[in-house]
Amino acid sequence: MVGLMAYSLVHASSFIDPLLCTWNAGISNSGDATCISDLDISDSSAVISFCHKWGVGLVVVGPEAPLVAGLSNDLVKAGIPSFGPSSEAAALEGSKNFMKNLCDKYGIPTAKYQTFTDPAAAKQYIQEQGAPIVIKADGLAAGKGVIVAMTLDEAYEAVDSMLVKGAFGSAGSQVIVEEFLEGEEASFFALVDGENAIPLESAQDHKRVGDGDTGPNTGGMGAYSPAPIITEELQSLVMKSIIIPTVKGMAAEGCRFVGVLYAGLMIEKKSGLPKLIEYNVRFGDPECQVLMIRLESDLAQVLLAACKGELSGVSLNWSPGSAMVVVMASKGYPGSYEKGTVISNLDEAELVAPSVKVFHAGTNLDSDGNFIAVGGRVLGVTAKGKNLEEAQERAYRAVEEINWPGGFYRRDIGGERFLAANLLQNCKLVPLLGILGNNNDGGKFRNKNA
Repeated sequence: MVGLMAYSLVHASSFIDPLLCTWNAGISNSGDATCISDLDISDSSAVISFCHKWGVGLVVVGPEAPLVAGLSNDLVKAGIPSFGPSSEAAALEGSKNFMKNLCDKYGIPTAKYQTFTDPAAAKQYIQEQGAPIVIKADGLAAGKGVIVAMTLDEAYEAVDSMLVKGAFGSAGSQVIVEEFLEGEEASFFALVDGENAIPLESAQDHKRVGDGDTGPNTGGMGAYSPAPIITEELQSLVMKSIIIPTVKGMAAEGCRFVGVLYAGLMIEKKSGLPKLIEYNVRFGDPECQVLMIRLESDLAQVLLAACKGELSGVSLNWSPGSAMVVVMASKGYPGSYEKGTVISNLDEAELVAPSVKVFHAGTNLDSDGNFIAVGGRVLGVTAKGKNLEEAQERAYRAVEEINWPGGFYRRDIGGERFLAANLLQNCKLVPLLGILGNNNDGGKFRNKNA
């Protein structure tokens, strides 16, 4: 994801010095940024020293772990502008129980739930509620801590894996048992400056690992923007009933939120109304890919405005048409997978059509200079088009150009939604910017015929 932000900051911003990032194979290979391989982003003092040494004017914190650990707190105390919430505010993602309690207190619509540390009590509640039902680890579990159990036995097994077997360590020492909501999922992003919030364009992702939305949940196997389900009316409702109450509630609780709120929504089938499923407190992928390549505004200036509490009156410009990303993952993901498999033809993939970009997440370079897979979700093959259908066609042409026997991808990103989508569509300077992430959270950015 960090590479996506880097892409937008490089291509939509004016600044006088190189962009500095923690090391990523794709970013390093692009030549558009200087990557720092030995900066430990879990060490706040090291990050602060680095920022002072290089005169960093803005830090965008990518991953959730350093946010929850308080990196933004320490940067702000040191007088370094940081886009990303404090550790207290990052609890919106770091603890699902915290988020649910906030929803209860401030009337934010969400699924009915109970929180448990005792497996027997959790199973009793599950038996009373029936299946399908959702089991969630309370803490950070790298996008794998949510089990949608279609039977009671699956739900009991999920409880045991978290509370008895410790599958997610301390992150799963408390679980949320949640009502299963039927409807269509959508992702909603808003930039927040502590008091004001402005929505980004809409996006929609595919969580399940397999075609036809089958198999276990993942961090996301693909996405597209705009999402036809998020109409102007619905956007207004989400802002009024979910985003603004969250911002005001966090301020009232003494933990003002500055950063991006990424709301996972369910548009309920029975009511047509949005309910909050979860919050992330950073630009998450794969939605970030499709948003960032459509953004035409100066991202650096917008993020600085958020840091300064000056988002009121800010508006964002977006390219017309649509964008789509197809995630290529290591075979076996989201379970165990082999590392070190060679990937080739990435440059050729970017040449198959205009506006195609291959973003890297879990890649590295071997001793021969070949790209190799070192993560679960490895590449985000992204394309723009005049409509969703053209973006899909370009993205899949690029995917098919890539030579990676050790990888796989879903072949139905977008799926039948295109029919409805096409009917709905009328078819000053920042001295230096530091982007912080880990080497499984970055991107290769190239602009071929865009």
